[in-house]
Amino acid sequence: MAGHSKWKQIKRKKAVTDARRGALFTKLIREITIAAKQGGGDPAGNARLRTAIDAAKAENMPLDNIERAVKKGTGELEGIQYEEVSYEGYGPGGAAIFIEATTDNANRTVAEIRHLFQRYGGNLGAAKTVAWMFDRKAHISLDATNVDEDAAMEAALDAGAEDMVRDGDVFLITGPVHRLHEITERLKQRKIPVQSAEIGMIPKSTVKVDGKDAKKLLELIEELEALDDVAKVSSNFDIDAEAMAAATA
Repeated sequence: MAGHSKWKQIKRKKAVTDARRGALFTKLIREITIAAKQGGGDPAGNARLRTAIDAAKAENMPLDNIERAVKKGTGELEGIQYEEVSYEGYGPGGAAIFIEATTDNANRTVAEIRHLFQRYGGNLGAAKTVAWMFDRKAHISLDATNVDEDAAMEAALDAGAEDMVRDGDVFLITGPVHRLHEITERLKQRKIPVQSAEIGMIPKSTVKVDGKDAKKLLELIEELEALDDVAKVSSNFDIDAEAMAAATA
């Protein structure tokens, strides 16, 4: 978990250009639409929708955009019909990669993903190639430089979290999927700010990747994440701080 977690933190700190924010909004809108379609338009009774809306608000998405996305999902407004698909494979250095996508054209999506795997020396596999290497968990990040560790751990564990570890300047809390909102709400009640909260694929173990493979792997993941159809990319790589800095320079 450490490697990909560190990568996400580095990406979060990068300046967000208007183009990147527009791409992010596209992904968030798709997630809201699918969540509303599957579980209804009331966030109080639809945990996935609540998570998607919270993520959109955290990125300062206008409320009008959020409301339109919900209505498209519930059928109150016309819109493109998306389906959820996943892809699995191995990247440079043997790291497992699990991709979650939302698309209106699965043939286009798989072609774009396969092209990137081939370009960077990876291998796109069949279903269940690497999924077994991950657990789906609630995943919450806190700023370790601005949070009392004991207070955060007590609040998280009281709300049903399974673990909290420090990774550099971030505390990573994991727990059962259905406990995501209970944990985040408990933290907020204790005045503990939450950096991010999501449902993610957490690797059961990691694979050490370094040198040229590390650089190529991070480039592949960044290219995958840039695709409009790709919602999330998870990997089990472990890249040390020096190699990470060199690869992201």
